Amino acid sequence: MKTYFAIASASAALVSLFVFSSPAYAHMPQAQPPGIARTDLQRHDLTAPGREVVQVRVDFAPGVVAPKHSHPGEEIVYAVEGLLEYQLEGKPPVTLKAGEVLFIPAGANHRVTNVGSGNAAELATYIVEKGKPLVVLGK
Repeated sequence: MKTYFAIASASAALVSLFVFSSPAYAHMPQAQPPGIARTDLQRHDLTAPGREVVQVRVDFAPGVVAPKHSHPGEEIVYAVEGLLEYQLEGKPPVTLKAGEVLFIPAGANHRVTNVGSGNAAELATYIVEKGKPLVVLGK
């Protein structure tokens, strides 16, 4: 049994080394705050040179705030469930309920808060520069 655990640990280390040293790792978001779960759905190159589309479902526990951040391209938000408040720098807050959409310009610092009493979720579609981190924490 000790041999099995040693092999499993070595395998996990090799997988971690491969995943975290691969070019795909550059697209992985930075650590998320507790209460936020990101599920990568798809990623495809676009015909525009150096651009790609990334689609992600983001779930927010009640009261959770995603800190100020931006993206290296445009974000199109579709609210899946709950109530989400978006604060784009220099603009009044916008609250979305399920079925509503929001366009966030490239590089715009913004934060998101689940202002409802239950879970909230968005489908985020990004049109971004390939090879750059998807999420950049705001200043």
